Amino acid sequence: MSSENKTLWSGRFGQGAADSTLAFTSSLSVDRRLARYDILGSLAHARMLARQGIVSKEDGARIEEGLKAILAQVEDGTLPVQDQLEDIHSNIEFLLTDRIKEAGARLHTARSRNDQVITDVRMFMRDATLDTIDAIRTAEKALMDRASENLDTILPGFTHVQHAQPVTVGHWLMAHFFRLQRDAERLMDSYKRLNISPLGSAALAGTTYNIDRMRTAKALGFESPCANSIDGVSDRDFVAEYLFDAALTSVHLSSLCEELVYWSSPEFGFIEMDDAYSTGSSIMPQKKNPDVAELTRGRAGAALGDLVNILTTMKGLPTAYNRDLQEDKSALFASYDRLVPCLRMAAAMVSTMQLNKGRMLEACQDGFLNATDLADYLAVKGLPFRRAHEAVGAIVRHAIEHGKRLEDLTLDELRGFCARIDEDVFAVLPIERCVARRTSIGGTSPEVTPMQLSQAMSVLRRQGDFVEKERTRIAKAFDALTV
Repeated sequence: MSSENKTLWSGRFGQGAADSTLAFTSSLSVDRRLARYDILGSLAHARMLARQGIVSKEDGARIEEGLKAILAQVEDGTLPVQDQLEDIHSNIEFLLTDRIKEAGARLHTARSRNDQVITDVRMFMRDATLDTIDAIRTAEKALMDRASENLDTILPGFTHVQHAQPVTVGHWLMAHFFRLQRDAERLMDSYKRLNISPLGSAALAGTTYNIDRMRTAKALGFESPCANSIDGVSDRDFVAEYLFDAALTSVHLSSLCEELVYWSSPEFGFIEMDDAYSTGSSIMPQKKNPDVAELTRGRAGAALGDLVNILTTMKGLPTAYNRDLQEDKSALFASYDRLVPCLRMAAAMVSTMQLNKGRMLEACQDGFLNATDLADYLAVKGLPFRRAHEAVGAIVRHAIEHGKRLEDLTLDELRGFCARIDEDVFAVLPIERCVARRTSIGGTSPEVTPMQLSQAMSVLRRQGDFVEKERTRIAKAFDALTV
């Protein structure tokens, strides 16, 4: 029976599956991107089989030669793929067997598609995780660079979307930096749970052959083999972890983009998005829309959906492999393919946006952003803070009724609410002083924000070293397989 109408499991059946069944169960449209990893995993497995004497050295050499030829076709884009075969793994195995005959049929000794496929996915996920960390670094660096340029650029800080206290643009941008730092650290932490080899778990029970799982694990750049074969073929925790990390990173990007969208509106006028990252209207010639920011914000919803997808699938499964797990790759690939461009576009938007510093400072004159500083002033004068808070609240109400700002009130007006207020209060109320005086660790003062920048530089170095080290280590392992 030719590969055109044969499956890897056809021997058990008296007749072939219906075309509709084959189409329904096919994963080829999704998993063909695993071709390179599948061949690398097969190379490690074949080399181990030959060294263990499970297949002859001659057959092992033929298998390696055939796999390397197929790998060359994958890399130059000429791999022939038969759509009627159910997945990329079947395609590669049939192609290999067609070329080297019986030797190719020995490759699958001591493994199952269950451990084969999840090994491929883990190798893909290592690269995807490193790519994602690298893309986060790009966004972090953009935030850090713009922050360093704007240590003394003042804008209103908001809580409940209401004016709260004045902060600097540098301080605001670094808040987004540290969110992304946590995202990268979560991915780095998950990497040690990801970098485990299931190869050799076979279908679920392991194998009767004298295989060397440590050898194949090291050959593929994994830290070690998985400890339990049932868990090895069914574990999708690393998929859920990535999807959670991707979802939370997307939420953080959405928050940033929410601010970019609103702050670029005429009502705020704090920023203007660069033309390269904006679009226009088909009917309103004057429009300049922050579509890149809006799409990044919108795509966070799909990231959350991918996470719910995999968690719901995992929730309903017994141990060992179930075909439901085939669906993990659609969510995984989609999340990765969506997130990395969003991170890189966010970096580009932040790097190129124009800041309207005058408008930001002007906006700080409204909303009594210096009220907390006046309460702190009274507390320093010896008034208990709760009483100070009450007194300033009354002063603010008085200012609103008379259409004034706090700094416009006379000393007599202020003293009418608290006799402890003296002439020195007017040195406390200017917005610039409110910012400059916040010198506690992590505060908004231009005097201490550079501490955050110094910490950020260390973060970027640590993340960069991690990515470079792992990429180098994996490339070295793969080079040894393909020479």
